[in-house]
Amino acid sequence: MKIARVDDNQKSIVKFLREKGATVTPTSSMGRGFPDLVVGYKGKNILLELKDGKKPLSAQALTPEQRLWHLEWKGQHAIVNSAEAAWEEVLRVCNG
Repeated sequence: MKIARVDDNQKSIVKFLREKGATVTPTSSMGRGFPDLVVGYKGKNILLELKDGKKPLSAQALTPEQRLWHLEWKGQHAIVNSAEAAWEEVLRVCNG
């Protein structure tokens, strides 16, 4: 069984979002390309795939399973590489 890798910035992003009043469930262990976080805010659910913005862009690429999941998913989903980018996506979904 493949062990899910957690991005180094996941803990700080989860903390940041919770401090902003969002609920956050880490889902990186689900595998099969499913995003790393499910965020709830203002009655909306936001799916976030995390990448570590401190790494080179080549190291932030989606895995083949992630690419397939993102191509097939018909709802909201976003790829973010920082707490600020995650919050911007939450606000975009909830206010836009």
